[in-house]
Amino acid sequence: MAEQRYQAVLAVIASGETVTDVAARFGVSRKTVHAWLNKYEAGGLEALGDGSHRPRSCPHQMPAVVEVALVDLRRAHPSWGPRRLVFELAKAGVSPVPSESGVYRALARLGLIDPAARRPRGRKFKRWERGAPMELWQMDVVGGFALADGRRAKALTGVDDHSRFCVSAFLMLRESSHRVCEGLALAMQRYGVPGQVLTDNGKVFTGRFNRPAVEVLFDRVLRENGVEHLLTQPRSPTTTGKVERFHRALRTEFRTDRVFESLTAAQAELDAWVEHYNHQRPHQALDMATPASRFLQPQSAPVEPLRLPASDARPPATRGDGDWVARRASRVGVVSVAWQQVALGQAAAGKDVDVWVTDQVLQFWDGDTLLRTQARKNPGQPVRKKRASIPGGRVKLKTGVTTQPE
Repeated sequence: MAEQRYQAVLAVIASGETVTDVAARFGVSRKTVHAWLNKYEAGGLEALGDGSHRPRSCPHQMPAVVEVALVDLRRAHPSWGPRRLVFELAKAGVSPVPSESGVYRALARLGLIDPAARRPRGRKFKRWERGAPMELWQMDVVGGFALADGRRAKALTGVDDHSRFCVSAFLMLRESSHRVCEGLALAMQRYGVPGQVLTDNGKVFTGRFNRPAVEVLFDRVLRENGVEHLLTQPRSPTTTGKVERFHRALRTEFRTDRVFESLTAAQAELDAWVEHYNHQRPHQALDMATPASRFLQPQSAPVEPLRLPASDARPPATRGDGDWVARRASRVGVVSVAWQQVALGQAAAGKDVDVWVTDQVLQFWDGDTLLRTQARKNPGQPVRKKRASIPGGRVKLKTGVTTQPE
């Protein structure tokens, strides 16, 4: 290409041909021939080669200073997406503020985001949200908190449906009914009693799938406080999507993949993170507002305080309509009384329990805590052994099924 242009230049300079004739012979315009002459005059033969076609300026290109600030922010917070990065850059006073699409292209160009990992959002589900705080809480249990002594803890989590405000993040070593209800009571004592609570169909939340269906302690606490308990359809996690999204933030931002020194230390760190989540962290679903800005709005009606359930009273042996017997649950939590087998669950496996036997019901007790009430199938069947499966018998009816190490 450079040699052809050199021949055209020589035809004008050395041979004296006109620019019009040379342009016609080489199939270019006269302006192009004049450009070749100027390049040759300025830089010789080397200047006749092809140069860069890059434009001298690009008005929409992200400034280098902004791109450096973007990269530093992304590396410090790998879980932040383009929308959050744009919000934080504007909050930090970076100018000009880039667009979300520009931030995405910059991250993809720099290898800080994988475009192939981006999945299209499904449009089959329908978004919904309550109109005011304290109308509905979404609650669930999430695990994955490893402790230094080898044990693993779980957390009872709850978010307000309208504001995404975290009302509960209660750690427990075992997902028992009493520990879950303890976390529920703490949440309601602090923030008040909501109108409704939405959960999945876990055994600590509902006994709807028991045969026969029973009322578990979680249901009882809600009923005695006038709270309507809503349940999701089986295999429908999107119904409780807000608390599931909170779990995702918990795993990525709080970093549940690390090992905590103790349950107390993990709870202290979790409380500090929840405080930041509620009062400082902007939420994309709230147009980058904080959950506290929505949850702490003045309410038209006062929130009712928590009413604690009355403590269970053990039937005295002097009542005359029943009798106490002692049993030890099997390795799978099954107890047999008067030829009737009742499953108490893994929490009672291998433990000693007290059973109050009447002609109508069997009540299984752990100390002063009622574990389960079961209708008696064979009222006339006598109880042959009152101390069956308890080596040597027991002097005092006192057990420890619900005892949990801290």
